[in-house]
Amino acid sequence: YIRLSTTVATNALLERKGQKHALVITKGFKDLLLIGNQTRPKIFDLNIRRAAPLYSAVLEVEERVTLVGYTSDPQAAEHAVQFDDDGKVTRGYRGPQWDQNVHGETGEPEIVRGLSGEAVQILRRPDEEALKADLGKLREEGYTSIAVVLAHSYTFPDHELFIGKVAKSLGFTHISLSSQLLPMIKMVPRGVSSTADAYLTPILYEYLDGFFAGFDEQLRTGGVDAPRVEFMASDGGLLDLDNFSGLKSILSGPAGGVVGYALTSWDEKEKHPIIGQAATFSVPRKEKRGKVLTQAHFSFRLDVGGTSTDVSRYDGRYETVYETTTAGVTIQSPQLDINTVAAGGGSCLTFRNDLFLAGPESAGAEPGPATSDRRGRKGGPLAVTDANLMLGRLIPDYFPKIFGKTADQPLDVEASKAGFEKVAREINEAFKSNLSLDEVVYGFIKVANETMARPIRTLTEARGFETSKHILASFGGAGGQHACEIAKQLNIKKILIHRYSSILSAYGLALADRAVEQQEPSAEVFSESSSSRLLGRLNNLTNSVKAALEKQGFSGRRVVFERYLNMRWEGTDTALMALGSSPRGDEDVPKEDFEDAFKKAYKH
Repeated sequence: YIRLSTTVATNALLERKGQKHALVITKGFKDLLLIGNQTRPKIFDLNIRRAAPLYSAVLEVEERVTLVGYTSDPQAAEHAVQFDDDGKVTRGYRGPQWDQNVHGETGEPEIVRGLSGEAVQILRRPDEEALKADLGKLREEGYTSIAVVLAHSYTFPDHELFIGKVAKSLGFTHISLSSQLLPMIKMVPRGVSSTADAYLTPILYEYLDGFFAGFDEQLRTGGVDAPRVEFMASDGGLLDLDNFSGLKSILSGPAGGVVGYALTSWDEKEKHPIIGQAATFSVPRKEKRGKVLTQAHFSFRLDVGGTSTDVSRYDGRYETVYETTTAGVTIQSPQLDINTVAAGGGSCLTFRNDLFLAGPESAGAEPGPATSDRRGRKGGPLAVTDANLMLGRLIPDYFPKIFGKTADQPLDVEASKAGFEKVAREINEAFKSNLSLDEVVYGFIKVANETMARPIRTLTEARGFETSKHILASFGGAGGQHACEIAKQLNIKKILIHRYSSILSAYGLALADRAVEQQEPSAEVFSESSSSRLLGRLNNLTNSVKAALEKQGFSGRRVVFERYLNMRWEGTDTALMALGSSPRGDEDVPKEDFEDAFKKAYKH
């Protein structure tokens, strides 16, 4: 097999170099994604700067459906529209302002049962001719990718599917339907996620086209004797080409590191929590990248890269989040819970306003730290890599002569030393002190270490876990340069360094499992009467996933299922994923108590 993880989609999102695309949305909601959810992460900032939307044009479609009744009805079950087994209305809505001529019993207007079980009233269906004309104009303007986001499509996807069919007939090469990508309530995150997919997937597939072009055609089509090609998704699972998309690849790069530390550091018998630390020193490379990943166990994952440090935690199960914000874009899709801070091997070291600072600016690949400046000797900024070099944690003789303007010079210790001597004079003048050069350099390292330790505390102490009870798993080229001091700061007694620590992210890619995810919307109120229906739907999803994995050659005890309900308290709008059980493929599903699992998660 061939397995790949990639940062193509991540970089395209960060650099805003994705595919030009249009947003197709219900008429009247043109500005919905611009308005967003009205959060203000920097509430006291007087100069608010919002990220620009990913889409370049908006097409409003005259279609409309609405839900019958209202969410907070205390007697919702008694008032609800009732359907027979064939989905035909047998009794109209009986709530406030009920009128049988409006609520389905006479057949006008049309009312159908949605996927979530809710009654959906169809007010207007999209007009095919008008739709073809409007989409045709977008094609004439050069658009080949669209994101379709309609109101209530999570439970009634018919109109989105219709628009997708029409768009495909007109030659659109990529169509992101929100109802297929993310059949969940809340139109804003569903819409933003769909535009992200339409923005990133074409760029991702351009990259993959170039990859497959170097191989026989059978590699892509999956011939009988062809090796299997798999891609790392943001949730740590492997996907085939048909299921891999821009939306699912945001954390494709770091995910391999999480899997690597999780599967090599976790002891199933001891079940000792672990924090993983991976680090790299920053030296310029021709591909102009300087980022490395790290991971951890019940576990934490700490990855110190060229420009940032990534941290995650593992306690026998991957910790997953379902809504994240990347480069100002809030995406609703399963992703490993990875915290990032701007401190890494390439983070610039400066003295400003009487403060030792490490980052957030980075030396990057060009020019790189002072010791490896590619533009010319003694020109690059001081960085964490320079500090480690000055403290003897990097041995110049072990590095090839590939630095400097001509790329044939060794690491320049004198350049680093000269830079720190200049900063030391500024510090001593400011503090009227006589700090030695080593004290100044070590001061910067302590600041960098504290910055790297901060996200670990966020994933442990802030969530009710005692940091000192974890093990720190160190990997990456520079993990050992910071692991001991970070462990000391956090009162961690044990550090693990795997034999493949320098390539643990790639090793994790080799160890990862194939994953299949399926979900359905539901508007049930959890109770004794509804739990049997919900479990029946979960069983159907389980059988569907089982069949999909069997087609790929996985069955029996090789398969593990994780069954979730997305639950919230009545009257709130924030839901939590409650895990019921994790049976293997050849086992019966044990009795599940989702209510208890939800309450335990809610208390945290």
